[in-house]
Amino acid sequence: MISILGKWHQDDRKSYRKGCPQFFIQDDRLFEKWDDRHVAFLKHEFLRLKNAVVLWTMHPWERDARLMKEALVKGPQAYGVIIEVASTRSSEQLLGARRAYHSLFDHSIEEDVAYHINDSRRKLLVGLVSSYRYEGPKVNEEIAKSEAKTLFAAIKNADKKNPIEDEEVVRILTTRSKPHLKVIFKHYKEINGKNIDEDLDDELSLDETMQCLCTPQTYFSKVLGAAFQNGADEHAKEALTRVIVTRADDDMKEIKEEYQKKYGVSLSKKIEDAVNGNYKDFLLTLIARGE
Repeated sequence: MISILGKWHQDDRKSYRKGCPQFFIQDDRLFEKWDDRHVAFLKHEFLRLKNAVVLWTMHPWERDARLMKEALVKGPQAYGVIIEVASTRSSEQLLGARRAYHSLFDHSIEEDVAYHINDSRRKLLVGLVSSYRYEGPKVNEEIAKSEAKTLFAAIKNADKKNPIEDEEVVRILTTRSKPHLKVIFKHYKEINGKNIDEDLDDELSLDETMQCLCTPQTYFSKVLGAAFQNGADEHAKEALTRVIVTRADDDMKEIKEEYQKKYGVSLSKKIEDAVNGNYKDFLLTLIARGE
């Protein structure tokens, strides 16, 4: 495209303008001017492609560090990105992101989270970003049963104290291994008769944390679904690039399967229908990796 455009003479460019009335409007002075709506659209599409390429070529540690920093700058509506990064990465990946954060911003992510977040999520998010979880398979069933009861009691008494501010809830979610948490949630269902996420409708941050830790493919499929919704805000739309770029080398196969199961259409077909140009081609190439 660059080589072709660069070789066009003035007459070639004029022919292009006349041949593309959907992009150019001839005014009463008889010259073809860009339709401002299409200029804005092209700028937006090129920006999306640029952002995707830049994120893709970054070292994963730098990418995660910058994503968390950007979330802090954007404020409360973006704090879910911090939960996402801290809870879906391995212990080594998160440690690498924390090191990258030091190098990039001359602060620790822990101190920045503690400084910027002033609501009930502060303790949970500080604990998540500073976590280094055991990643082996061993689980103590008795402790898991006991901690399931602790979570049940905290959620049952939510009218007296917000579970996200309960120190035991925060301790369990920020220190226990992911296999251990899955066993806790299994025992929770045995105690209560329903899954823990069904009891957390009013506490989105806790629900997102538990999904990211134990069923990340479910979490990511929901985020992608929200990005495609009519009327989605810019924050939701940006998640399309973030999720596909950051998960292309990890669990994209599982995410695609969950997306198909949840929405009844393949992720590739949805991208084909909803996205345009080189940005679409780039995303399709990323989700096809490993097939």
